[in-house]
Amino acid sequence: MALMDFIKKQFIDIIQWTETGDGTLAWRFPMQEMEIQNGASLTVRESQMAVFVNEGQVADVFGPGMYKLTTQTLPVLTYLKNWDKLFESPFKSDVYFFSTRQQVDQKWGTPQPITIRDKDFGAVRLRAFGNYAFRIADPKLFHTEISGTRDTYTVADLDGQLRGLVLQNISTAIAASGVPFLDLAANQIEFAKALAAQLNPEFAKIGIKLETITVQNVSLPEELQKILDQKIGMGMVGNDMGKFMQYQTAQAIPKFAEGSGNGGGGIAGDAMGLGAGVALGQVLAQNLQQGLHPNAAAQAAVAATAPAATVSPNEVMATLEKLGELKTKGILTQEEFDAKKAELLKKLV
Repeated sequence: MALMDFIKKQFIDIIQWTETGDGTLAWRFPMQEMEIQNGASLTVRESQMAVFVNEGQVADVFGPGMYKLTTQTLPVLTYLKNWDKLFESPFKSDVYFFSTRQQVDQKWGTPQPITIRDKDFGAVRLRAFGNYAFRIADPKLFHTEISGTRDTYTVADLDGQLRGLVLQNISTAIAASGVPFLDLAANQIEFAKALAAQLNPEFAKIGIKLETITVQNVSLPEELQKILDQKIGMGMVGNDMGKFMQYQTAQAIPKFAEGSGNGGGGIAGDAMGLGAGVALGQVLAQNLQQGLHPNAAAQAAVAATAPAATVSPNEVMATLEKLGELKTKGILTQEEFDAKKAELLKKLV
């Protein structure tokens, strides 16, 4: 009788899995050399599926519900050898449970810039990142292609594979969408749709369904971003040379100020001392004035024909001293110095 009790304990009557929330995708029920009692109960909860595998062959796949397991329930197993007739036909098989709930907030990103073709810029190297959600849709295919006979298979185990698929298909997705880079960066939803369309069949090959994917940022490397900023600035002024000069002058003023204020830019400092900063401001003001008043150009032409305003001898001497310093440093040639000197002396008249 003791022997019979021992043997009966080797039969499994209830098969079920309670998820622990640790990101497990596949879990093998621990058989421990035991066999499933004919008529045993299988419970598959919502967001789960179960797969019976015998000697490497998938016998059946069960969705959510409660099942009575018999050799009629599992027709593939009917050829299995039965135990002695006293034991009501027990059978041995591996049972794998699969979580089919969504695995959300999975991260993807480009560790290095990737190169794509663009009709506006030619070749563009961009970075992008976002997140996605997936679920197991075909546990049989996932078992045969990915998880295999492991006791457990987790989201972390699959992470590298899915990230690789995303990165591998980004360039193809952008090319298929035909969306220029500038529009792509501005409309990340369209980017995400193109990426999802490209990835769905790739995920399906391993039994995975891509539920959602988002693109949270698209950016260029810093050196290309500067070029893009300049292109955008020029695009804003178009073919208007006056506005273009205003744009260029506005870009140059901070650089002059930086050079004259940090003590290390001798040329810039001398230029500012000679009134270059004032001249830049005058150019900017004149261009702005011309843009606001159409007759400003005619007024400026009249003003140009008027006699030059005289300056005080002290101002002329101070400017000549500055010019002399520039000549000594080799910034001005003797001819340039003489020409400037003659021009200043005329203003004393």
